[in-house]
Amino acid sequence: MVDAAVLEKMEAGFAKLAASDSKSLLKKYLTKEVFDALKNKKTSFGSTLLDCVQSGFENPDSGVGIYAPDAEAYTVFADLFDPIIEDYHMGFKKTDKHPASDFGDVSTFGNVDPTGEFVVSTRVRCGRSMEGYPFNPCLTEAQYKEMEAKVSATLSGLEGELKGKFFPLTGMEKAVQQQLIDDHFLFKEGDRFLQAANACRYWPSGRGIYHNDNKTFLVWCNEEDHLRIISMQMGGDLGQVYRRLTSAVNEIEKRVPFSHNDRLGFLTFCPTNLGTTIRASVHIKVPKMAKDYANLEKVAGKYNLQVRGTRGEHSEAEGGIYDISNKRRMGLTEYEAVKEMYDGISELIKIEKSL
Repeated sequence: MVDAAVLEKMEAGFAKLAASDSKSLLKKYLTKEVFDALKNKKTSFGSTLLDCVQSGFENPDSGVGIYAPDAEAYTVFADLFDPIIEDYHMGFKKTDKHPASDFGDVSTFGNVDPTGEFVVSTRVRCGRSMEGYPFNPCLTEAQYKEMEAKVSATLSGLEGELKGKFFPLTGMEKAVQQQLIDDHFLFKEGDRFLQAANACRYWPSGRGIYHNDNKTFLVWCNEEDHLRIISMQMGGDLGQVYRRLTSAVNEIEKRVPFSHNDRLGFLTFCPTNLGTTIRASVHIKVPKMAKDYANLEKVAGKYNLQVRGTRGEHSEAEGGIYDISNKRRMGLTEYEAVKEMYDGISELIKIEKSL
């Protein structure tokens, strides 16, 4: 049973959210019926409904407002997760099954902006969770440290272009820290959405960053997900970036088993990242289209692309530079997710040139 204090907190949070003018998917789908059906449930890791929804309760301005405290939460609290997943991932229904992982023919992507007029930089990332461990809110400090040791040992075996160094956040020298900040590599302690979801406990224990010698390949350990695997470089050569990511994921997977679900694909802390977990993005200058931001969003939406500010979610566009990425991560393969972004960006560049 869920204890009385937790229930009381849940009831108060539910009432507060219901009375707010929140536009979050949590508010949309956490009806009284769903709330009553789920409020007494627990996963085998001990997670309750409150662990899933507390960030959305505290931040009514959330877009989504829900996190999975462990892999089981997606099943135990399916009555709430399923409709949110369907809404966010463009109609991925609870009867749908995410296709098997397929990075496709990596040689088919080229440079989306060969002349270098529009695309400042290109980045493709994916998230992975290590099998057998819960997600952030349920992790003990010992587990954080154990995972960091495993990740560090795994990455130290990478060769060739991926060869690099692991930097633990604990005890990091100021000079190293400053360099990583200057390179835009270092992640800070989580924002208020993650803080409220209990994703930042024992900070900076068990957190670290790996990058290769060319600084085109990064792995974040225990930021929002257990692993964030990132490939990036200046310019628009998506093909090169994607090939590097694919070989890295394959190499890491040989050594670390990932948490995967037959229906939902790769499992992550935030339901927006499920499935392929792939986010392929460019920093792009489209000054003419940007004059009519609503139209830019509309055109991007046609290609299932999401427009964000320069520094990602909840940020402004600095110097007219937008972060544009694929939105769908479920119900399609890794290759198809990246292809949506590739085709959409090519189209946006074509429109910008014609204006």
